[in-house]
Parts: sequence; C-alpha cells; structure tokens
Amino acid sequence: MTKLALLLAAFSLSCTPLDAADTDAARWARQARDVTITRDDHGIAHVRGRTDADAVFGLMYAQAEDDFNRIETNYLNAMGRLAEAEGSSAIYRDLRMKLFVNPDSIRAQYAVSPPWLKSLMMAWADGLNFYLATHRQVKPRVITRFEPWMALTFSEGSIGGDIETVSLRELEAFYGKRTMGRARAEPAAPPREPSGSNGFAIAPANTANRRALLLINPHTSFFFRSEVQVTSGEGLNAYGAVTWGQFFVYQGFNERAGWMHTSSGADAIDEYLETVERSGDQYTYRFGTETRPVTATRVVVPFRTRAGMARKEFTVYRTHHGPVVRDAEGKWVTVRLMQEPLKALTQSFTRTKARGIADFRASMELHTNSSNNTIYADADGNIAYFHANFVPRRDTSFDWSRPVDGSDPATEWKGIHSIDESPLVINPGGGWLYNTNNWPYSAAGTDSPRRDRFPSYMDRYEENPRGIHAMRVLKARTDFTLPTLIEAAYDTWLPAFADLLPTLLASYDELAPSDPRKASLSGQIAALRGWDHRWSESSVPTSLAVYWGDELWSRVSANADSEDMSVYDFIGKRATSAQRLEALATASGRLTRDFGRWQVPWGEINRFQRITGDIVQPFDDAKPSIPVGFTSSRWGSLASFGARTWPGTRKMYGTSGNSFVAVVEFGDSVRAKAVTAGGESGHPASPHFNDQAMRYSKGNLRDVYFYPSQLRGHVGRRYRPGQ
Repeated sequence: MTKLALLLAAFSLSCTPLDAADTDAARWARQARDVTITRDDHGIAHVRGRTDADAVFGLMYAQAEDDFNRIETNYLNAMGRLAEAEGSSAIYRDLRMKLFVNPDSIRAQYAVSPPWLKSLMMAWADGLNFYLATHRQVKPRVITRFEPWMALTFSEGSIGGDIETVSLRELEAFYGKRTMGRARAEPAAPPREPSGSNGFAIAPANTANRRALLLINPHTSFFFRSEVQVTSGEGLNAYGAVTWGQFFVYQGFNERAGWMHTSSGADAIDEYLETVERSGDQYTYRFGTETRPVTATRVVVPFRTRAGMARKEFTVYRTHHGPVVRDAEGKWVTVRLMQEPLKALTQSFTRTKARGIADFRASMELHTNSSNNTIYADADGNIAYFHANFVPRRDTSFDWSRPVDGSDPATEWKGIHSIDESPLVINPGGGWLYNTNNWPYSAAGTDSPRRDRFPSYMDRYEENPRGIHAMRVLKARTDFTLPTLIEAAYDTWLPAFADLLPTLLASYDELAPSDPRKASLSGQIAALRGWDHRWSESSVPTSLAVYWGDELWSRVSANADSEDMSVYDFIGKRATSAQRLEALATASGRLTRDFGRWQVPWGEINRFQRITGDIVQPFDDAKPSIPVGFTSSRWGSLASFGARTWPGTRKMYGTSGNSFVAVVEFGDSVRAKAVTAGGESGHPASPHFNDQAMRYSKGNLRDVYFYPSQLRGHVGRRYRPGQ
C-alpha cells in the first residue's frame, strides 16, 4: 500500500476529531490526488495539477525530491537564517538580509495578497511540508515547517539579488565595530568570472521554417536551478529552469511564448551619504531644511555553535532612503533599492502564462524585475528586447555611479521609467536581437536603441567580447533552424584573443635577436601565431592563451581599475611589452610545472566533475571528470565554462557558466531541445545525478518532451505526491 493510500485510509477510519497536524496532513493528501508527476527518461519532472495551486503543490514536492537541501538553503539565505545552520561565519550575511527582509512586514503583505496568489503560496508551503511528512529520513537543517508567507522572501529568480550587492566586509566594519570588534579582512580573490547569461531571439524572416526561435542560455553557478514542466487545467503550461524553492519557471517557455533573462547593467540601486549628528541618546540626519530622527531598531541574529544556539544582537539604523550599510567620507551610507516582494512574485508567475507579447508586456508593467533584461519570442512571430524593468527616474546632474548627498532633496527618486522610456526593441528590421550582459545599444545591430537618447544611469555596461561574437553569428545567416541555432550558441571563436594576441606577437617581434626571450618563447609564439582563435578539446593554443590571459589579467587589473579602463582596453593599449611577455613566460612555466610540458591540449586541463551533492563541490584530479572545450566567457566564448584550479588540483574544474541551455521554435506547436549541467537530481545515487554530463560537455542537446505524445515511450515513472 502506498504512503498516500495509507494516509487516506487512516483519515477515513479515524472517528476522533483531528488535531491541527492531522488536519494539515488530510488536506495535503487530498490535494495530492489532483496531482500527477511524470518523470521522463532523464528524470525531469512533468507536473500536472487540476488547478494552478495543485500544480504548484506538485512542483514543490518534485523539487524537494530532487534536492531539498538547495531549497532550504535558498530560503535560509533569503530570510537571514543561514547562521542558524552554518554558524558564526554567516552572521553578517544574515544581518544584511534582515536589514531588508522583515518577517512581520512580509506576513502583512501575505495577508493582503489577492486570493489567487495566496492560494499558490499556500500550495507552495503545503507541497514542501507534505514532502517532509512523507520523507521522515530527510532532516532539515533549520526549517522544519514552511509557512506560506515565506514564498514572498524569495520572489525573483536571479542568482544574486539586489540585496547581495551590499558589501559584507563594509557592513561588518560598520556594525561589527559596535558589537564584535574589528572586521575580518577579505582574502585576495582570483580574477572574477563574468556573470550573467546569453539570450538570442530570431524572427521568422531569418529562419528556415519561418518561425521565431529563442536561445535560453543562463550563465549561473551549476545546479542552481532545476529543469521542469508544470501544467494545470487553468491554462498553466510552462517549461524551463526553476530556481530551487520557487514555484515559477524563471527562464523558459510555454506553448505560445518564451522568455530569457540576462543580467542588466541598469542602475537600480543607489547609495546616499547621510549627514548624521548625535542628539542625546539618538541620532539625527539632515534632509533639506529639516532635521529628522535616524530610526534605530534591534536585530537579533541567532547562530549555531558547538554548544548549541547563540545569538548576536545589533542596533541597526535607517533613514527614509533605507538601512545604513557602511560609512564613507565621515558620513553614514544608506542603500535604496526595490522592495516590492508581492508585486515581484505576481510578475514572476503571471508572465509564465503569457499568450503573446501584449500579455507579457502587461506583466512587466509591475516593474519588479529589477536586475534583468529580457529576450522574448512568441508563436505570433514577435521578438523583443526589454531593458531592466525597474529603473528609477533621477536628476541627471548627479553622478549616480557614486553615493549622492542624502540631505539634498534633488537626489530623491522621481518615479520609475516606463517601458517606453527604457531601451526597447520590438521586431527589428534585421530579424534578430540578443543580450550577453552587455549594453543594450547593440541589441539588434543597426536597429538598436541609441545610447545618446538615454541617461547614463540607464545602463552601466559596455560592449563585451560575447556581444561582438553574438552579432557575428546572428548576422551570418537568414535560414536558422534549431540545429543551426545550437551551432551558433556553441560557436568556437574567441574574439578577445583575436583582439589581444596581436599585441603579444608584436611585443615578441620587437625583441632583439640576442634577447634570451626570443629563443625561450619561440615555440609558444609559433603556436599562438598559427592559431585560428577557436577553442577545442584538442587545442594546445587554447590552453596557452587562457593561461597567458589569466596571468596578464591578474597583473594589470588593478592598474586598469585605477585608470577607469576595462581590462581589455588596458591589455591592448596600456600594458607594456615586458608585462605581456612575462605573463607568457609565467603561463608556460605553470603549465610545465603542473603537466610536465606547456604543450597541453585544452581538454586535458578544462574539466567537468560532479562527485557529491554538496552545494560547494569538492574537486579531485584522481577521480573521474569530463573534458570541456569551451572556455570562460571572459574571452568571448558564447558557451561559458567558468573554471579554475582548486586546492590540491592541477586541472581546472568548472563551477559556473552554461547551466541550462534550451533552443525553442514557436509556431502552431512548440519544438525545443535542452540540456542541464550534470543532471536533474542532487543525489549521487540517482541515475540522473550525472546522466547529462557528457551531453553538456559536447553541446549535444536532447529533445524536450513538451506534449504528452512526445512523452510516450520516455516515461521513467508516473506517480502522485506521497507515493
């Protein structure tokens, strides 16, 4: 007898009044009868519910089956409760979240939520709680029961929310000196891997089948999202990537429309320099001709110790701009950012049911997708680029890239820019558009928005090597198909090296014949001179170029920052010949030290490895791994693999980059192919823990089973929650 059947039997036989726990369990069991979960031959969950709420219930249950640990961890982080599991090292991370996320405020917003959304949040909590009730062997680290309001604490699916832009080091320096002594120093970090994603949309005129195409290619840390399909009898039918613990498809498609979010360079967050004075036992701050009281509140951060739970208390401060997060120039610095969790959750879910561009745009009128641009395509043949969805309107006489004077009323926000006031491209004449976390001013080639028509705060990014690469592949043809769109997404050109290596070759050619570097570097220079700037697993020049580029980047990045230049420009224009050649010698020496020679094929170095279900993965050269041809997106690789060496390893192992890739064709019906890094399950014993790893490394996307007819013959298991 199944667990579900046993529960129902127990409830029907009981003749005594049910207590609250039994009432919940009975409700969960009843709802489970209206949900079906079908696992395909890659373990991907296709969840069907009678209503949207039923579908959400089943979606959360299925996610918990695959990786409950990641769900709980995301909400521990979102609610500022991570230290309750991980100890004192997470105290300031929790404090940062608690400055912005107040449970009482969130509960109040839940209370006034529209009934339809409240029912989804209730189903969200019920699905997770039913999973825990039917899987007693799963021991949550902290959250033993999920409450519906908690869904509002994590309402937007980006990998790093706006709150996480606040520096933990500076937060600790400000509040730590009042409570815990000196702040800890942050260790030196390696060159930062570019974050973000790729999105391409191609109009019917540029496709062989005269149907719009969409590339969905988020670049995030691996295993950050699950791949699912969620369907209901109320019109929900969305497929794609769901951030662990959320109940909406964040990057994906339905039968009529698709959406891909890329990180935006729009300035949606501002810092204010507050002129603060002490007045008796209180602080005040200036605003115009007024003197206002600084609000002081007590925040308690519980944290785990070996002896049990402890707590750290803070007195935190805020002005009408927001919480105080650091000090600078003798003033306190407050942060203002978007805080609309109810609207954000509404927008995140409603866009998954959009039937066309009008519906999708209507969801964007909520203006809460603060950190992302959006690439869109649909079955009517529309393609669109929507810029960041939350950009405050400001006085352009101020430099908003720096903290502004909080005492000056002219620095107040003046509403939010409308969609039409932001960079926007709909159905460009060239038949394609894209974003690669670069500026929006090349989004559609000659049909792009003009930079001089927008305030500088509208976007802080510049062009990047991936943008140059994307334009090249998108302009190359007018007969795109799903296979050729995949080819474009995995095109092997590395434009940064095509631009930067000639400076190295010129530096070498200028050496005198008697210079010892002429002979010691001759083999390396010959290899790079004859290279076509394309990555492959067998390519020795790729290895040499990446090691040279990483070494030179580390040497000059501080100088580039001090001169407010991009590192690319500094390497090409300001780096000295000595720096370029010394970086090559160091790179060659490192390769020789680690591999016995500098002539190492790239695939021997660059590896995908998944050996545990840990959120922070360990790596081991002695254990199995898979070669990966594509490189960091730093060099313009559209297929991104952010890899580096780790303690005890010589090889480089990836932890971010291509995490989910899908190509979609819209029309009378939808066709799609996809691949997920590693596999769907977070459990090493599962056959779906690593079953997509080889496909992932080769860019060999599999068919998506979107319709029931496509699932036939590919069903691994069909069941109801609790079975």
